[in-house]
Amino acid sequence: MYVPKESQPKQGGGNGGKARDGEKGGKRKIVAQNKKARHDYAIIDTYEAGLVLTGTEVKSLREGRTSLTDGFVQIDGGEAWLHNAHIPEYHQGTWTNHSVRRKRKLLLHREEIDKLESKSQETGHTIVPLALYFKDGRAKAEIALARGKKEYDKRQTLREKQDRRESDRAVAAAKRRQRGVQPGV
Repeated sequence: MYVPKESQPKQGGGNGGKARDGEKGGKRKIVAQNKKARHDYAIIDTYEAGLVLTGTEVKSLREGRTSLTDGFVQIDGGEAWLHNAHIPEYHQGTWTNHSVRRKRKLLLHREEIDKLESKSQETGHTIVPLALYFKDGRAKAEIALARGKKEYDKRQTLREKQDRRESDRAVAAAKRRQRGVQPGV
């Protein structure tokens, strides 16, 4: 009996190799995160931007050895640029290897660039990279419009986080006692 190729089950996956994560886009494979940015800044708005990279940069990113801690985004001449993101040289690269801390162009819509430029010129606002990741095989950067936190704001955030963690532990312990399970068993 003849079965058309479209109706035959595919080998390997079942969904054609694209795992869906929500309604739009595929699954994100996070390469690097900037946890310091979330501590030092109050995040106002986030954006997803494409990256213009060379071949050795992509290969180095796939190895997952990158850092965003000193990175920042600057808008020059109507274009967004990622500065100080550390993508190490590809160890199997030759003379075509990239420079480690070169500025890299971010791909955003014109309205997004204009909005970021106007907001970043306000006092106390900046644009910081939050994460680098692969989405459907393409390198993306999550950037955020942020406002710097004062030292007391940072302490307050840490205190709230610790209080929330302690209350969650207390609730979990109460539920365990209710079920009759002894702690530590």
